[in-house]
Amino acid sequence: MGKHFDRGLFRAVSDVHQLISFPDFSASDPQVQWQRFNNLLWYHNDLGIWLDISRMHINAEDFERLGPRFDQAFKAMQALEQGAIANADEQRMVGHYWLRQPQLAPDQDVCDHIAKEIDLIETFGSNVVNGLIKAPNGKKFTDVLWIGIGGSGLGPLLMIRALQNAEQGLRFHFFDNVDPDGMSRVLGNLGDALSTTLVVTVSKSGATPEPHLGMEQARQRLEAMGGRWEGQAVAVTMLNSQLDQLAQKESWLKRFDMFDWVGGRTSITSAVGLLPAALIGCDTRDFLAGAAQMDEATRVSDLHSNPAALMAAAWFVAGDGLGRRDMVVLPYRDRLEVFSRYLQQLVMESLGKRLDRDGNVVHQGLAVYGNKGSTDQHAYVQQLRDGVDNFFATFIEVLEDVENIPAINNEHPGDFLDGFLQGTRAALSQGGRQSLSISMRRFDPRRLGALVALFERAVGLYGELVNINAYHQPGVESGKKAAAAILNLQSRVEDLLADGVERSAGEIHQEIGDGSEEAIFWIMRHLTANKRGYVADGDWGIPTSLRFSKG
Repeated sequence: MGKHFDRGLFRAVSDVHQLISFPDFSASDPQVQWQRFNNLLWYHNDLGIWLDISRMHINAEDFERLGPRFDQAFKAMQALEQGAIANADEQRMVGHYWLRQPQLAPDQDVCDHIAKEIDLIETFGSNVVNGLIKAPNGKKFTDVLWIGIGGSGLGPLLMIRALQNAEQGLRFHFFDNVDPDGMSRVLGNLGDALSTTLVVTVSKSGATPEPHLGMEQARQRLEAMGGRWEGQAVAVTMLNSQLDQLAQKESWLKRFDMFDWVGGRTSITSAVGLLPAALIGCDTRDFLAGAAQMDEATRVSDLHSNPAALMAAAWFVAGDGLGRRDMVVLPYRDRLEVFSRYLQQLVMESLGKRLDRDGNVVHQGLAVYGNKGSTDQHAYVQQLRDGVDNFFATFIEVLEDVENIPAINNEHPGDFLDGFLQGTRAALSQGGRQSLSISMRRFDPRRLGALVALFERAVGLYGELVNINAYHQPGVESGKKAAAAILNLQSRVEDLLADGVERSAGEIHQEIGDGSEEAIFWIMRHLTANKRGYVADGDWGIPTSLRFSKG
């Protein structure tokens, strides 16, 4: 276990001359590229994971310049893991690292609680999959309807898409939005199978509107077809939240804890990710072990020997410490198709901040987008190679191919996939475009855990480099408050129009004395588009001509 260097350039960490002796980036010299590859390659022997940042425009002088910043970043990460208040807005610790190594928790009760939850999740999942826990109709559970938003939806989706094999465990369906059409399609696809569906509602506070609305829709449909909600409902929430109290009162099938000190975007190693894994018969312990192994590797207080620090340094230099380049994530495996979506929340919610820790307006962030290779050979790689140079690519590959897809006419699909990756990487380099690469010898729950942990630590270290709090989300909270204000305004508009009197948006605004005419127009446009009794008279292209009423 640990880091392997082909040429041992960084073995003598105290030798400054060695640390800065590798050549600067070259877009055309293969010998320089090979030397940089050898000098900058990180490798973990037990996990079988390589990280290569040699095609990023990070040079020796950058390592020297960033050294003092990383000294402080390593100390900050150590303090975080020891239980320092990291989310000052909510006076919360940030302890997702404890989820895979409970013995590191600053309190024995917390340690015991984590270990107990893992046991409960594993046992419950096994009993459901094996039919020891049955649906109220006496049949085995066949499906799961997972209701969660943000990290409570993206983490489980990643687990299912990345780890579930054919005919393994229960079939999964998601309510991860409040789109009524989406809900209708999911419920329609479930059909009669809803009677043997486990309905899991995930809400940390228990008061988030999106999962609550999804839960109510699922419950109404299930009970309308004769199902018994309490025999199929599972809650994943904080102890004594509104959702937890409801689940206790109604004796739901099961309740699992979410911890106050785990944010949604880092909750995948909690019940949020472990329960889906258990319900598809996946090895949850192996997933946690992989994350723990990468945590150990990324605790090393040396920039050159720490893969998360190498990534954070490469990100920092690429965007001048100001996020001026986007991260394009290109996983060359279908199982990781949703990984870019998962990283969007982890990276952008963590790093996208208006203020730094000193209260200065900085507008920090790192935009993330991507799809999968080699699909992108025929999509936006054209722009990456020849268009605006405002990005760096992150290639992710798995070396080991499945054995049940044979070579036909001596053509191995995996060879072509590898060729497309190498070709795209080379083409980008030739154009002076930046990329880094993560290679895994094989892909399984352990490697997924390690991959997630690698990016979690890189995000934490990058946040320290740019002096922002990566563990709060004031912008998200502002959006929630603004949405709540609109819903409150809609309620008042509907109350006003209940008298049947016709009014313009301006008149409604004047009588209510709140909101704005534009917001009222948007509300009425939506209400009149649905069969709720509201009508509009006038020209929709001229908002001031419209008069609204309830018939």
